[in-house]
Amino acid sequence: MGSREERHRLNHDLLPLAALISRELRNEKMEKPTVRYGCAAQSKKGEDYYLMTTDCQRVQGNPSSTFSVFAIFDGHNGTAAAVFSRDHLLNHVLGAIPCGLGRDEWLHALPRALVAGFVKTDKEFQSKGQTSGTTATFVIVDRWTVTVASVGDSRCILDTQGGAVSELTVDHRLEENVEERERVTSSGGEVGRLSIFGGTEIGPLRCWPGGLCLSRSIGDMDVGEFIVPIPFVKQVKLSAVGGRLIIASDGVWDAISSDMAAKSCRGLPAELAARQVVKEALRTRGLKDDTTCIVVDIIPPDNTVQPATPPKKYNKLRSLFFRRKSHKSAAKLSKKLSAVGIVEELFEEGSAILAERLGSEDSNGPSMSGLFICAVCQVDLAASEGISVHAGSIFSTSSKPWQGPFLCADCCNKKDAMEGKRPSGVKVT
Repeated sequence: MGSREERHRLNHDLLPLAALISRELRNEKMEKPTVRYGCAAQSKKGEDYYLMTTDCQRVQGNPSSTFSVFAIFDGHNGTAAAVFSRDHLLNHVLGAIPCGLGRDEWLHALPRALVAGFVKTDKEFQSKGQTSGTTATFVIVDRWTVTVASVGDSRCILDTQGGAVSELTVDHRLEENVEERERVTSSGGEVGRLSIFGGTEIGPLRCWPGGLCLSRSIGDMDVGEFIVPIPFVKQVKLSAVGGRLIIASDGVWDAISSDMAAKSCRGLPAELAARQVVKEALRTRGLKDDTTCIVVDIIPPDNTVQPATPPKKYNKLRSLFFRRKSHKSAAKLSKKLSAVGIVEELFEEGSAILAERLGSEDSNGPSMSGLFICAVCQVDLAASEGISVHAGSIFSTSSKPWQGPFLCADCCNKKDAMEGKRPSGVKVT
């Protein structure tokens, strides 16, 4: 127990809970970065759409819970899917997050909610019977934490102090992505180039039926549901020096590299930086596609922070800046990505298997109303109606089919179709 003097000293060092909370709130307020952003675009087909909003709130009516959302939707075969995703994806993502969570719990729930929101958006759009599709690169900035979800070949890169550039997305192009080619063919699709007269094959690898060059998108009901809307998700926490995000459609990335985009606009404010990236892309390749760029600067409250000195052995450190993770990334949270402490990786996962992405919840039992909730479309289910996302899954031997999350019959059918367990059954009228 110690002497009276020791106990007195320990008690003297303790602070009341209210004082600790007040100190924490003051620190959060002081440490909250400034978010500045800009957008630029040149239209060729008129199929690029974007979303920029900085007034979202985790807790309605609480300004301290504000976060920002930035997204680009590059449509193809029409604009309907891009417009629908711009108008509905954010609400579907937020609707998949339980109410009453603290900030850390909310951030932890985001990756799964993004998967559910993307799948729900795709499911609702396909029910309209329209055949267009869209890529989606969707970015949530909450203080120093950046969460990115993407399908398709739009891209988000991070440029940090010291000149380290890293991609926060994965391109889902069949031409470059071997894993996606194997997934599509194992699910029932065919991958090949366009054949012309005489059997000559031309152009990039495409998925048949439909001829889509992408393996993941929202919409595209005419190409089969093995073209999935399940996004690659990456979540990182920046250091106190902040960073710059460059989000752009393939009109930029087909023309210039990630490094070129970052270098072309360094030292410029966000609005001018976005214009410069588009200008550089057009100078390099011309206006061959819709070209859209959003630049987001996450700036520390003290703008006098000096840029970090680039490490001498830059090339070696750069290869360690982001470590590629396996699909078991949930067990590897909070690992340092950089030897110089530029950014911390919190989550990374790209599996197209819905059971792996929605996880397992022992606590996902009956709600207060005695009902279950579909993990994708969020409808109430009677206990006898819910189908575990793990039911019949050969990909998750550790999970039990009576464990949540649960799906409604319609979402379970979509899950099976995406995994090639049954024909899509989607008919275009």
